[in-house]
Amino acid sequence: MDSGTRLELTFLGHQTWLVEGGDHSVLIDPVLLPAFGLPGAECRVWPPRDVDTTAMPRPDAVVLSHEHLDHFHLPSLALLDRSVPIYTGPLLPAPVEQAIAELGFTVHRIDHTTPVQLGDLTLTLFPAGARTLFWEDRVVQPCVRVGQGPAVFIAVDADISDVYVQQVAEGTQPVPHMAVVSNNSQIVPPGMPASSVNLLPGLNGTRYKTGLSVLHQLLLEVLAPLDGIRDVALCGNGFLPPASPHGPFLYSDHPAMATAANSLQGLFQVHGPRPGDRLTVATGEKVTQARVDWVHTDEDFEYHSLIDHAAFLADPGHRELTALTAAPADWDQALADVLADLPRLGRELLATSTGILACSIHEYLSGPLGAHRAVLRLKDGPGGELLQFAWDVTAAGFVQVQVTEREEAMAAYPFGAEVFFQDFAALLRGRLQVWDVAGGAMECWHIGSPLDSLVYAFFAIYGEHQRPDLAALSYAHAASVIPAAGAVR
Repeated sequence: MDSGTRLELTFLGHQTWLVEGGDHSVLIDPVLLPAFGLPGAECRVWPPRDVDTTAMPRPDAVVLSHEHLDHFHLPSLALLDRSVPIYTGPLLPAPVEQAIAELGFTVHRIDHTTPVQLGDLTLTLFPAGARTLFWEDRVVQPCVRVGQGPAVFIAVDADISDVYVQQVAEGTQPVPHMAVVSNNSQIVPPGMPASSVNLLPGLNGTRYKTGLSVLHQLLLEVLAPLDGIRDVALCGNGFLPPASPHGPFLYSDHPAMATAANSLQGLFQVHGPRPGDRLTVATGEKVTQARVDWVHTDEDFEYHSLIDHAAFLADPGHRELTALTAAPADWDQALADVLADLPRLGRELLATSTGILACSIHEYLSGPLGAHRAVLRLKDGPGGELLQFAWDVTAAGFVQVQVTEREEAMAAYPFGAEVFFQDFAALLRGRLQVWDVAGGAMECWHIGSPLDSLVYAFFAIYGEHQRPDLAALSYAHAASVIPAAGAVR
C-alpha cells in the first residue's frame, strides 16, 4: 500500500472527521468535547466518547462546512492552536466569522472549487446541491485527495453538489473512491412527541420513518448522481438531545445500518464507523478499518443508556415535552420581548411555504376560513398561563385571542405550533437557537407536506442566515463558557 497517496479518515463522532494524507491533516467540523450546543442546552455526542486532543495529530487546517452548532462548536475550536487556518465557503454568516476571529483564528473564505494545497494533500470545497433545502444551502462539501490517489467526497448535510457532479462527469474530478453521507433522519420512537409529528389525526405518515427509508434515501437517492463509488461511510444522528427520555434516535446505530445495507445491495461497501475508528482508503485496495488510541468510548454511560433506551421502547408510556430553559426571572421583560417580535414573525411568515399555502385555501374543517389561518400557543407563560396568538393574514400580524383546548385550536386553524414561552423568549435572547426549540420542545400540526409546517417556517424566519443578530447573541453566549486563556495545541 503506497502510504504517500492513501487517505486515512478518523471518525470522531457525529459528523467530525480527521482526514490525513501526504503528511498533512484536515479537521472537519470539530466537535471535540463530550457535548455540543449552547450552554444549558447541550447535546451529548453519541456514542459517548472522549477525545484526547493532546494526543490527536495536530491539524494543518480546519474546515467549517457551515454554521449549525453540531458542526460549529466554539469551545472545541478553543482547544486548537490559533495558528491553524480555518477554511469555509463564501456564504458563511458574518457573525460566525466574527466569533471565530474573536477566539484568535483566521478565517479563509474560499471560492467554490478553488483548491487549497497542503503539501500533496488537495482540499476543495464544493457548494451544496441546488435542491438543498434553504436552511442548509450555505453548506460546503469537502473533497480531499493526495496527489493522484483516491478521492474522498464528504457530502455534508445537503444534496450532493451539482458542481462536483458536473466536474466528475467532465473528468476534471475523479469518481470518488469513497463518499461520506450524513444521516440526519432524527427519528423518535412512536408515540414520542416531536416537531416532526403532525398532530392532525391521520396525517402523521410513518413510511418515511423506517430504517429502510433512511438507507434508501442515503444510499440510493443521495448517491444516485455519483455512479461508480466503491465505498460509503455513514455518519450523523450522533447525539442525545437535552431532556430526551428516549436516548439515541432510531436507526442511528451505523454499524448495524451498514451491515443491513451490505446484505441488501452490491453496489458499494458501506461502513458504519464508531468514534475512534480509522478508515484507510488506498488505490486498488479494500478499505480497512482500525482504531486510534486517542478516542475513548464511555462504555459505562453507553451501556446504561442503551438499557434505558430498550426500556423506553418496551413501555414508553405517556410522554410530554418539557421546556429546555428555566423560567425567566424577568417575566415582564420577557413578555415584552415576545410581543415586540410577533409583528416581524407575522410579516415574514407570509413569504414562507406555510404562508403561501395558508393564503391559498378557503375552507377548513368547520367550513369557510376567515383571516385567521394559523395559531401560536405559548405554554407556561406569565402566571403559568397559556398564551394564544392567531395569525391574521389581512394584517400580516398576530393578535392575542381567547385560549382554547388544543383540539379546538386544531379544528379552527389549519396550521399551529405549541412552544414553551420561556424557550421562545430564550430564542429571542440568544440563549437557544431555533434548531434547539424545534428539535426538542415544539409540537405542530399542519395541512400539506411536512415542509408546509410551522417548524420549517420557523427555520426560515429564525435561522442564522435570516437573523444574524440572534446568531451573534448565541455565539457570545457560547463563548462565555470558554476559559480566558484557552488550551491550544
